[in-house]
Amino acid sequence: MKKLKRSQRLVDMTQFLLERPHELLPLSIFADRYGAAKSSISEDLAIIKEVFEGEGIGELQTLAGAAGGVRYIPVMPKDMALTFVQRLCVQLEQTDRILPGGYLYMSDLLGLPSLMEQAGKIIATAFYGSEIDVVMTVETKGIPLAYATAAQLGLPVVLVRRDHQVTEGSAVSINYVSGSHKSIHTMSLSRRALKEKSRVLIVDDFMKAGGTVRGMVDLLGEFNAEVAGVGVLVESGAVETEERLLHDYVSLVKLSEVDSKERRISAHPGNYFSS
Repeated sequence: MKKLKRSQRLVDMTQFLLERPHELLPLSIFADRYGAAKSSISEDLAIIKEVFEGEGIGELQTLAGAAGGVRYIPVMPKDMALTFVQRLCVQLEQTDRILPGGYLYMSDLLGLPSLMEQAGKIIATAFYGSEIDVVMTVETKGIPLAYATAAQLGLPVVLVRRDHQVTEGSAVSINYVSGSHKSIHTMSLSRRALKEKSRVLIVDDFMKAGGTVRGMVDLLGEFNAEVAGVGVLVESGAVETEERLLHDYVSLVKLSEVDSKERRISAHPGNYFSS
């Protein structure tokens, strides 16, 4: 790489770090990349650290010693997360989102990369410090959020299929009961997709009674895998506690009301902001 001015080096270092969340990077990588002394690199990192933490971008951890280096951890402060979620609630309360049957149209929001990036960062923050190997979701609407979360954690995504695909090879399939409609559905996961005893973060876009997430939990049991946590973008508040099939989860938004007759929607910050 050609010799850069310090201002240029700071920009490039910042981008380099942002693209490698949770990866431990030895200072020698930067010293070799820029042809600079490690002392100069340390000074640059101190500047970046101050900006990251001051602007709520995340943490920059420095580990001393021969095996040390620097690691970028995407973390969103709770006040910034709350501001984002409150804006999301306003968007969700638009009455033209109500579909026949009392369903809520969310596909436009799930298709916004910038929105999913922020939501994924909040979920990643919620499980900061947890030991996680992979992020899992079920096709299809939860995929953007799962990838956004995984990108912030520097982890791969495992995709559960509604129907087994020949291109997936040998797979494990289970039946599960929809918590809201009490109907039986099938989901499957390729045997090659997940290692045994993996710790898995389950992510989904919407949860009503929790039947789909409960199905993924049961599917993980077939792989001797462990649930590291469950994060959902939106949960329905129209389900009684005793009817909910899952109780240990983090939600960003809670829909307390979707009244198709009165054309009224009420959305509030989820349980992540209750702790």
